[in-house]
Amino acid sequence: MMRRWFAIPLWQRVVAGLVIGVILAFAWPTGAPYVQFIGDLFVRAIRMLVAPIVLVTIAAGITSLADPKQLGSLGARTIGLFAATTAIGVSVGMIVASLIRPGVGAPLGTAAPHALGAAVTPYEQLIGIVPLNIMDALAKGDMLALIFVAILFGVGVVLTGEAGKPFASLLQSVSAVLLRVVGIVMEATPFGVFALIWVAVAANGANVFVHVGWLALAVIAGSLIQMAVVHSLILRFVAKLPVLPFFRGIIDALVVAFSTASSGATLPVAMRVAGDNLGVARPVYSTVLPLGASIGKDGTAMYVGLLAMFALQAFGVPLTPQVYATVLLTGALAAFGTAPVPSASLFMLAAVLSAVGVAPEQTALVVGFVLPFDRLLDMTRTVPSACANLTVATTVARWEGQLDEAVYRGTPRE
Repeated sequence: MMRRWFAIPLWQRVVAGLVIGVILAFAWPTGAPYVQFIGDLFVRAIRMLVAPIVLVTIAAGITSLADPKQLGSLGARTIGLFAATTAIGVSVGMIVASLIRPGVGAPLGTAAPHALGAAVTPYEQLIGIVPLNIMDALAKGDMLALIFVAILFGVGVVLTGEAGKPFASLLQSVSAVLLRVVGIVMEATPFGVFALIWVAVAANGANVFVHVGWLALAVIAGSLIQMAVVHSLILRFVAKLPVLPFFRGIIDALVVAFSTASSGATLPVAMRVAGDNLGVARPVYSTVLPLGASIGKDGTAMYVGLLAMFALQAFGVPLTPQVYATVLLTGALAAFGTAPVPSASLFMLAAVLSAVGVAPEQTALVVGFVLPFDRLLDMTRTVPSACANLTVATTVARWEGQLDEAVYRGTPRE
């Protein structure tokens, strides 16, 4: 029986768990609390790995590059692509909201206000990149700070030369062990997804699509456009690769992204499918994907742009070209600074809406209206973020000559 179980591709086992969870959520919603601990344990196991993976694999990836010029090329191309897809994501959200108009007539007056804390200033975001204490950053899972430390150590090892090779070997060894642990944890994915979906759907049911149906439709449409159009065009015309093998190879990561609603929690399985299914070399995916977990937020960018337009439509704010430009700019910047955890994009909304004159009291109404239903919406918009990270990793690997096309075009390995 065990051999038969492991012979089934992981993504098929995960989809089966998802479907069974949805069925049971409608058939026996009161049973969800009995399995909630399974989902919680699964998410905790994944998040346990995120911080050490970011710290170790980025540093190990940089030491694998050896040539500082290659590091500069990879970094510039990665950040440039993420900036482009993030800006496009905000634009897609704004366009979809303008066409569907989900905010027109939205009953925000019936919502319970949910006040937000003060928006983090650009200065605070910038200064927080350099941690006062590395261990504290590791304990808190401060992604940007960990990325800074990892890059610093990786570059230091490369510049040290011969004397740094023992430390480079240690990083490579620890990275290999961590990725093997990821593979072990991923075998529990079908059970974790089963429990997470059961709990999420039992808590919200179909009501999430009744109360905020137009907003949900806009989120789904924006996510599909971002993946099926934007990411596909990048792969086809920028990376010059066929699209179908890519989407076939990343199913595991997309399902985990949907079930956990967290880019950070998706990182371990994204790294596995990048290497095993897409043929991306370890130096590339171990550098690009952790960066993407922090700054590659296509889904968040799309949602921030969409939700900002939703709020402006609901409050009747005139939509001038200046308002569109402000939402585009502030939305992209806010998405870059969003933490890779569930519902984080809601708490970046204040920065966007305040830039176009929406009062904090009005923003609190929008958040209060959306927050009760945000879990399923968040699950949906996390999928294009995971897809974007793998798209950028594949494209950069293609540019850098670090992509095994035989693996990319072949049948994904399990």
